[in-house]
Amino acid sequence: MGSITQPSPALLILAAFSQFTEALEWTREKAIRTWGPLAMESDLFSFTETDYYRASMGPRLRKKLFALAAGFDPSRLSEIKSVTNAWESACLAELAGMAGDASRVLNLDPGYLTDAKLILASTKNHAHRIYLSNGIYAEITLQYRSGAWQPCPWTYPDYRRVEYLEFFQRCRQYMRSGRHG
Repeated sequence: MGSITQPSPALLILAAFSQFTEALEWTREKAIRTWGPLAMESDLFSFTETDYYRASMGPRLRKKLFALAAGFDPSRLSEIKSVTNAWESACLAELAGMAGDASRVLNLDPGYLTDAKLILASTKNHAHRIYLSNGIYAEITLQYRSGAWQPCPWTYPDYRRVEYLEFFQRCRQYMRSGRHG
């Protein structure tokens, strides 16, 4: 019989996309106030891999990735996704004057990174997702194998981009340096 152990602290990751720079800055500040300082943040990426969000969020979407400095307990992922869902509504209320026809101004996707994987939370069930709690599922989005981040067959196209993989490599190096936890 194997011994039950607690997981090592992971790195909380938050992906945010919007057509509004103000919504991305709002997210950054909210994350820092809620979870503490950032370990790092990505450049601003154009989010062009899909038109899925165009009807609800409008054109010219841009995405930013944030990594929080403090260690993260992976068992909290469902709770974090519920929090970020509430933030999406709060941001819409605060930036309603800018939204125009958009029914959403912000999309937030939390997850966590370990030495071996990037996990993202979702409200959508699918064959490759595991139920956590409170209507939240988790999926392995990237795996670290043979010295590099590798996508899974279901990995979203933007998470396959070299710029994203480089960001997650920097996050992994930060995490392995022992500066979080």
